Amino acid sequence: MTFLRRISTRRLLAICALALVLVIGGTTVALATSGGGPKPPEKPLANAVHDALEAPTVPGISAEVHFTNNLVDASSLVGKDPILAGATGRLWATASEGGKLRLELQAEEGGNDSQVLIEGRHFQIYDGTSETVYEGTLPDEEQGEANEGEGQVPSVAEIQEGIDKAGKQVELSGAMPSDVAGQATYTVRAAPSHDGGLLGRVELAWDAANGIPLRAAVYSSESSSPVLELAATSVSFEAVPASDFEISPPAEAKVVNLSPAQLKGPHGQATQAVGAPAVEAAVDFPLAAPSSLAGLPRSEVRAIEVDGHTAALVTYGKGLGGIAVIESKSSAQEGEGGGPMGGAGGLSLPKVAIGSVTGEELDTALGSALWFSREGVDYAVLGSVPPAAVEAAARGL
Repeated sequence: MTFLRRISTRRLLAICALALVLVIGGTTVALATSGGGPKPPEKPLANAVHDALEAPTVPGISAEVHFTNNLVDASSLVGKDPILAGATGRLWATASEGGKLRLELQAEEGGNDSQVLIEGRHFQIYDGTSETVYEGTLPDEEQGEANEGEGQVPSVAEIQEGIDKAGKQVELSGAMPSDVAGQATYTVRAAPSHDGGLLGRVELAWDAANGIPLRAAVYSSESSSPVLELAATSVSFEAVPASDFEISPPAEAKVVNLSPAQLKGPHGQATQAVGAPAVEAAVDFPLAAPSSLAGLPRSEVRAIEVDGHTAALVTYGKGLGGIAVIESKSSAQEGEGGGPMGGAGGLSLPKVAIGSVTGEELDTALGSALWFSREGVDYAVLGSVPPAAVEAAARGL
């Protein structure tokens, strides 16, 4: 199934970025499981990847999953998010209509469901606890990537060349024989060589017979156990009905559009507001975008859409060790937590003073987030950094 096993590196990274959005929000998904099933023979990573790309296409995937979240210490929170306590659910994927993937998690101890839907380049993430929909469009393929994965499969030598190139940015393991939900798989580990923030490593496993990804795990830099785990307890490689890819968030759900805001240019054409002057002219609130924040230089200022209104995304530093600030016109009472990302889904988080106002802070094994409102503007400060870093950034705005 080409949608999953032949997706371009750039688009795969974009999908991983969606997971980071959920990490900061407190509802995060990663695929992970292990067991005592059959394991494939040992082979070099390049050969294992080549065989996966040449494997026969499957009509679809459906799997039962169990979600365990060790991202946040629930004892530090007031209130309860059922997804943080554990969830079971299903996953569906198909290559038809440009590729579709849906993940649904049902809370084990009551509460609302959470869902992720990817259709081609469009994604939609519904957090039932906060009744918030995050949606947007994945990046276009760069020139030369549009037909990646189509046509002739790269040779083992070409794949090895790509692995060697990737090895300059990340530390890669070989193809380790493993098993997922009774299927023989190969697992590869990848750890950032630099600018990894609190991310320690990720693991990805794919079915040895047909090349379909079946397992992924996320580890922090401070733990040898997975921070996030979603175990597939059963897997079927059969066609998936179109109705299984339908989700219907409540009409009253808040919508956060994570795609760059499309504005009208001088001749009426669609354009994107990029750069501090353009974004400042596009928003209807005072933009805070200092040239540096918490010791990190400003990287980019870009207009996005939050709940139907133009907002700003300002990034500082590079890599996963950077910090992002989202600013939008205030929807909360002065001094309250909340902010443009919808707060923490109704949980009462630890309070922190940001000048004359009080914010709410979420500290996780993979990063931190801080929400506050001031002078009619909502702020969300987040990154794969310790709480002290996001606090320093917030106080610098």
